[in-house]
Amino acid sequence: MSRPPARPSERRGRGLAAEAIAARHLEGEGFAIVARNHVCRRGEVDIVAEKDGHTVFVEVRSRTSASLVHPLETLTFHKRRKVVAAALDWAAKNRRLDGRPLRFDVMIVLDRGGEGDEIEWIRGAFDGDAGF
Repeated sequence: MSRPPARPSERRGRGLAAEAIAARHLEGEGFAIVARNHVCRRGEVDIVAEKDGHTVFVEVRSRTSASLVHPLETLTFHKRRKVVAAALDWAAKNRRLDGRPLRFDVMIVLDRGGEGDEIEWIRGAFDGDAGF
């Protein structure tokens, strides 16, 4: 028997929890979290992190182990374009368009129930043209 779809407030709560897990993971890898949930008119980026002169924009996707669709499949071209637009907005406002490398990563947080969370980190998952 399948679970009924989550209510928007439940989805948002799970999304925020997944973003917190992803941010802690990045910090554990030596990244500084410089922004969370940057929203502009054209889109949103979940996490902005920096390490060794690189600025990394991270899109966090979460799913339960019972999900039929892999989280990466939910990251459509349209969504990637919105992430890139928000990232460029953040970079321009924070003077990071000075030639330093910008990277677009995806972190997938898979909730395995009582078994804990599994993190899949795809570095350089897509480019500034919003392609894979």
